[in-house]
Amino acid sequence: MISIKNTLISEDLLDQEFVCDLSACKGACCIEGDGGAPLNEDELEILENIYEDVKPYMVEKGIKGVEEQGKWVIGEDGGKETPLVNGKECVYVFFDENNSTKCAIEAAYRAGKIDYKKPISCELYPVRIQSYPEFDAVNYHKWHICKSACECGQKLKVPVYKFLKKPLIKKYGQDWYQGLEFAAEKHHK
Repeated sequence: MISIKNTLISEDLLDQEFVCDLSACKGACCIEGDGGAPLNEDELEILENIYEDVKPYMVEKGIKGVEEQGKWVIGEDGGKETPLVNGKECVYVFFDENNSTKCAIEAAYRAGKIDYKKPISCELYPVRIQSYPEFDAVNYHKWHICKSACECGQKLKVPVYKFLKKPLIKKYGQDWYQGLEFAAEKHHK
């Protein structure tokens, strides 16, 4: 484990290689699993405030899911997360012409309707963060649906922390990320 500020970071972020390959997986992380996207407390109000701008990009069953469950829910583990449609895809998912998942929140962002891209947990995937009172545990989540992303990362020789540079900086700041880069240099010597 690597300690930077109030985080404990798994060395897997430095050792594992990963580059999303949407053409292969079709965005399976948005439609598989046992829960929605984890949400921070500040994201709950954001989802409440942006919903009307996001709604035009959603599919009917996603809208129905929000109407029945709300814009966010409390998951089985007690954490806040995006709701699911019939226990499957996130309510904010739609499918493009290639049957790949797309995010209605991100579509509204790209169209200039909102200034929130999507939940930070989505931007950070395959990194998952578990928050404790004293620190955040920053871990790499290995999942069979990301096999093609691991293969792509190995081919391109891109470690997880480099693939996720922008969202990691968004979450923890430039100084934190520079500390991670320094730790990676030391780790690989």
